[in-house]
Amino acid sequence: MARWSWTSALVEFLRFGIRQGWACLFGGIAVGLMILTAWFYPAHAPLARYDFLFLCMLGVQIALLTSGLETWEEAKVILVYHAVGTLMEIFKTSVGYWIYPEPNLFRVAGVPLFSGFMYSCIGSYICRAWRLFDFRFSNHPPRRRLVALSVAIYANFFIDHFGLDFRLLLFAAAALMFGRTTIYFKVWQVYRSMPLLLGFVLVSLFIWLSENIGTFTRTWLYPSQHQGWSAVPVAKLGSWFLLMIISYTLVSLINAPRAAAAHKI
Repeated sequence: MARWSWTSALVEFLRFGIRQGWACLFGGIAVGLMILTAWFYPAHAPLARYDFLFLCMLGVQIALLTSGLETWEEAKVILVYHAVGTLMEIFKTSVGYWIYPEPNLFRVAGVPLFSGFMYSCIGSYICRAWRLFDFRFSNHPPRRRLVALSVAIYANFFIDHFGLDFRLLLFAAAALMFGRTTIYFKVWQVYRSMPLLLGFVLVSLFIWLSENIGTFTRTWLYPSQHQGWSAVPVAKLGSWFLLMIISYTLVSLINAPRAAAAHKI
């Protein structure tokens, strides 16, 4: 029995890893492309590196839709998030918060169009994970409150450059809103559970790691990295945590959070 228990645990752990990797398909391809193009893309190629990234990610998005790996409803949410992210990129680069150091053709207001796909990767992951793990919830907050919180978070990303930063209040609001929320996910035979807030933090950590890869490959740079690469400050985890809530809210608008059934959990 003990041997069977260890075997079952190992199988479930492997299934969890495989499904997580499958849910990260879009994001994994994006990170892989940043690394490969940083190392191997010709410096004097007729097509700029950023434009190559844009066309590749556009092709991946089309492939996911045509193959049925992503639904049209999910694509609509991802497109909205792409636009929301691009608008924020335009503002942040205009105030010098970060820069895209390479020239390219496909850009708007100085921001390469491929950058919006970095946000799409997050939305794609949540959509795919929601389906693959059959998410259920207990004590989930009403979606109208999520929308209100997400609007406030998005606004704060802009107004904090004018001396009005309500980040601590937003963290507190998120803690109050999701403090009692539990997410249930099915890996194999039974549902497992964890606090939803912890899930947000873990995903934010992986986004922060991906951001470090993005800056290490000089896909974009913060002012402190102009003279040489340094790790993105851990404090940025807070920004990614808040951005995760916006992503989650958008996905929840098409995937109504289902209550955990007592006989299944």
